Amino acid sequence: MPSKVSCLYVLTVVCWASALWYLGISRPTSSYVSGQMSLSIRKTVKTLKNTTFSNIRTRTLNPHAFDFVINEPKKCETNTPFLVILISTTHKDFDARQAIRETWGDESTYSDIRIITLFLLGRNTDAVLNQMVEQESQIFHDIVVEDFIDSYHNLTLKTLMGMRWVATFCSQAQYVMKTDSDIFVNMDNLVYKLLKPTTKPKRRYFTGYVINGGPIRDMRSKWYMPRDLYPEAKYPPFCSGTGYVFSVDVAELIYKTSLHTRLLHLEDVYVGLCLRKLGIHPYQNSGFNHWKMAYSLCRYRRVITVHQISPEEMHRIWNDMSSKKHLRC
Repeated sequence: MPSKVSCLYVLTVVCWASALWYLGISRPTSSYVSGQMSLSIRKTVKTLKNTTFSNIRTRTLNPHAFDFVINEPKKCETNTPFLVILISTTHKDFDARQAIRETWGDESTYSDIRIITLFLLGRNTDAVLNQMVEQESQIFHDIVVEDFIDSYHNLTLKTLMGMRWVATFCSQAQYVMKTDSDIFVNMDNLVYKLLKPTTKPKRRYFTGYVINGGPIRDMRSKWYMPRDLYPEAKYPPFCSGTGYVFSVDVAELIYKTSLHTRLLHLEDVYVGLCLRKLGIHPYQNSGFNHWKMAYSLCRYRRVITVHQISPEEMHRIWNDMSSKKHLRC
């Protein structure tokens, strides 16, 4: 007889497929504007407010006045994790989340260290999608949601939510990775070659693919930055938001610094601004790729992240690499 979890999982997949078909046929796609940076919506789930940061100054520029509407506050209580992976995702990306759960994000992969995986979301303007995510959360217990509108222009809020969650509920961990749901992560390289569990944990540490650039003033660009929002000619060094890793102490430092730092919609740039205020310089690491790369076993063995990977590719790459560990390049 199939287990209750298996039945719930099958039901969830069927419901997701039905809901996405219904939404695609009968409802227009929602559009978002940059003015929604601080917009919250009516809460439908009992919230759990954060009470950890009592030492922060009372007058803030960016108070992050959002509540958790889906949370996993006890995720780190029983067994302290070595690494927390925060994955920015959207409501319709169920296939991507499931592919990650079944491949590189599987929390049971390593027996010698504990890794936990969390998917980060805001609230959708469509109640059906919110309900589907709530049901998914009840099955997998790996989703965290705050009550800001989930949109591209609110990616910064999503990352700050992740920083807040780590500082509040999982400050005993050693390292944190923030990445996206279309990223393939070579976990062996991340864990054993970069972070090295047998060595002393680093402090004030931040690494990824470091970018040195300036604001794009072309309004047609996805990365357009208005001069009145950011007047400087150069950005501070920042790591591509497709994937970066930092010591756990940095999560609280960035969150607290963000409360007194004007919000920018470019999440990775904004994290770089907070790092500059903190005097933390991100380390360049060539293993982090923020572009798509054709698969080859030996090439993927040398990297930590690869961008623009579909759920189908995720399974194919993971299965191939897992089955050929005995082969030499």
